[in-house]
Amino acid sequence: METVNFQYPGDELVLFQHARNWKKYFSEQLQPFIKGRVLEAGAGIGSTTILLHHKAIEDWLLLEPDADMSRQLLLKIREGQLPSSCRIQTGTIDDVNEKFDCIIYIDVLEHIEKDQAELAKAAAHLLPGGHLLVLSPAFQHLFSPFDKAIGHYRRYTKKTLQAISPPSMELLQCRYYDSTGYMAALANKLILHQQYPSEKQVLFWDKWLVPVSRLTDKLLFHLFGKSIIAIWKKSPAG
Repeated sequence: METVNFQYPGDELVLFQHARNWKKYFSEQLQPFIKGRVLEAGAGIGSTTILLHHKAIEDWLLLEPDADMSRQLLLKIREGQLPSSCRIQTGTIDDVNEKFDCIIYIDVLEHIEKDQAELAKAAAHLLPGGHLLVLSPAFQHLFSPFDKAIGHYRRYTKKTLQAISPPSMELLQCRYYDSTGYMAALANKLILHQQYPSEKQVLFWDKWLVPVSRLTDKLLFHLFGKSIIAIWKKSPAG
């Protein structure tokens, strides 16, 4: 993603903001690692910020390359719609000159062409013992017109995420999530060929399929899923 005149191509942020079951599910996996000084890359409309922010946060930097979205985030902070510990910076990781306890990429890394370089830069901005968290869509064979429409370069597997691990980081966890959502995505890929899901489809997935995934993910030992979560820890030696 380029900083200059960058405009985000998709409107799925609004479409998926009410996917409460899914957001609760993945936030439970990530929140234990989020504390202290946090950088959220690609903050979007702030829905992830509200979801993941908690009492252990000292400072939260919302990094957003889209200038229009950045202005919306600033307005939300001023109006009290986002926590008071939040602040805005328009740009990318190349524009950051600070270090953090945690850096998060929630449905963002797949939008960045040079993903390995991006993670290396993020690792350089982590304090010793800090965590790097990534949530992204899984399995390239699920790549669909929807992925293309919202600017995805790729989907990930455990192997491809492990391959771009920063040298200074230890991979603590890399698992697939939402196994029933995987089946729905596969049906779209093979049969429906939709560029965008409808609001009714999103709400059906969130209300009925995500709760089932909570069970089937465990029963299937996270062998597959629509999404993947990776968690790295920086060496205490820095």
